[in-house]
Amino acid sequence: MVKEKPNSIRIYDSEGYRRRAACICVKNDLEDEVLLVTSSRRPDSWIVPGGGVEPEEEPAVTALREVREEAGVLGQLGRCLGIFENVEHKHRTQVWVMRVTEELPEWEDSRTIGRKRKWFSIPEALLQLAQHKPVQRSYIHSLHNTNPRHNPNISPSHHSHTTVTSIQLMNNSSNNPHLNKHS
Repeated sequence: MVKEKPNSIRIYDSEGYRRRAACICVKNDLEDEVLLVTSSRRPDSWIVPGGGVEPEEEPAVTALREVREEAGVLGQLGRCLGIFENVEHKHRTQVWVMRVTEELPEWEDSRTIGRKRKWFSIPEALLQLAQHKPVQRSYIHSLHNTNPRHNPNISPSHHSHTTVTSIQLMNNSSNNPHLNKHS
């Protein structure tokens, strides 16, 4: 079953790439498990929750909205992992890390299309994504490479600053020029 959004308007950047946003949802600072959701097109396949940026919506807000709709989780937005380009589908997806603080018992996509969510270890998530969304494997690799617990070249103070900055962006996005830097 394909998820239809009749009032949805697709937003494109100046190079014709569709603007998207997503979150890698984690349980804790170890970031050793990630939450994936079933695909609306292929319910036996797992993907990272995310979707299209709406008009007048900041990408960070899109990421939080999509995670709530698709995975039924709420949490704290952390560092931005970057913008990932899918040349084949002509998408550019801005991806954040989100630490999950609440899992809703029922959510929009669970009711409307029967979407499921499941926690996976990093190796399991990479295996699942390889089957249906190999481009999204790069999100997981970036998660691992930017976590100071896994990469000794990143200082913990830099990690904390990035998290605080991202949360401030959510609270004060219209006043922060950095949020639109790569939009």
